[in-house]
Amino acid sequence: MQKIPVQFQISYFLVAFLIFSAQFGVGALGFQRIIAMSAGYDGWMGVIIAGAFLHFIIWCMYKIFEKSGGGDIVSVHQYVFGKWIGGFLSFLFSLYFTFAAITVLRTYIEVVQVWMFPNLQTWLFALMFMGLVYYIVSAGFRAVTGIAYLGIILPAYLLLTFIIPFEYMNFRHLLPVFDHSIKDILLSAKDMTLTFIGLEALIVFYPFVKNYEKSVRWAHLGVLATTLTYLFMAVLTFSYFSEEKLAKNIWATLSLWKIIELPFVERIEYIGIANWCLIILPNVCIFIWCASRIGKRVFQIKHKKTLLITVIIVFAASLLFEDRKYINDLNNYFGQAGFYVIYVYIPMLWLLVLFAKWRKERKNEKL
Repeated sequence: MQKIPVQFQISYFLVAFLIFSAQFGVGALGFQRIIAMSAGYDGWMGVIIAGAFLHFIIWCMYKIFEKSGGGDIVSVHQYVFGKWIGGFLSFLFSLYFTFAAITVLRTYIEVVQVWMFPNLQTWLFALMFMGLVYYIVSAGFRAVTGIAYLGIILPAYLLLTFIIPFEYMNFRHLLPVFDHSIKDILLSAKDMTLTFIGLEALIVFYPFVKNYEKSVRWAHLGVLATTLTYLFMAVLTFSYFSEEKLAKNIWATLSLWKIIELPFVERIEYIGIANWCLIILPNVCIFIWCASRIGKRVFQIKHKKTLLITVIIVFAASLLFEDRKYINDLNNYFGQAGFYVIYVYIPMLWLLVLFAKWRKERKNEKL
């Protein structure tokens, strides 16, 4: 196993916070419309199916760690494919996490521009945000973990704001149950991929976990918490909007906030969007750290160099998407990439690790 000094490691229970923080981001602002396009208001079942399958993916990842010696994705690739092919595949994972950071950052900037500041320059927000990300990530993985923890605790009160719309809910919208085919419900589960992306960061930060064998239950707890949160938001949204209105609503979660009236603030969604920055920040920090960490391991150079390169790439790439159509395409392409990485490649990698271990054991027996 790749040895990480104890002073750079984190407690095993913080894995739950890292996974939840990596998964819960901009997708929560508008995933309801996406899943309803495939399965209507049976889409809430798609959330459960997708979440249940992610527990299998967590199981696969821990089996990969167990059989390959407990290293990160770079070590696993070298164990299965050798130095050169494994290094190339690891580099693709670095690009994947960079792609994730670009998608999250640009989507959030679009939300701010549409709902709060239409004249906000993309480069200005991206520059300040990525400067903060560089400062945090350069402090090490423990700092990233601390931001992930605070990114859950500090804005947690936002969940209380969803209690207010309860008086307007009509849960009959969810009836009749199973009004769509199994195929449609499975498609809605597939549509949740973009929203659930993030748990694959575990294959990079796993060596940084103290007593890693105890972290498996916390990894499952993180996925369970994310699933229940999305399920709650889906049911709440479906109970408020009709299917026709939801189909025209890109950011259903923000629209729910618009109906809230408080004596001390007129536009509660402004508070929600501003505080959502605390949720997006650890999102991007985790993805940037994963991308730069893999780059450090593959090219054997200092982490700060790969970090700076990654930050510059994310900043520059975020300026290329100015039109809503291109931002939507960005989300769609990344969602497809995430589907193949999570649901196809990770289970396949588990099988390849088993085969590589069997082959090495058989070779040793002959010797």
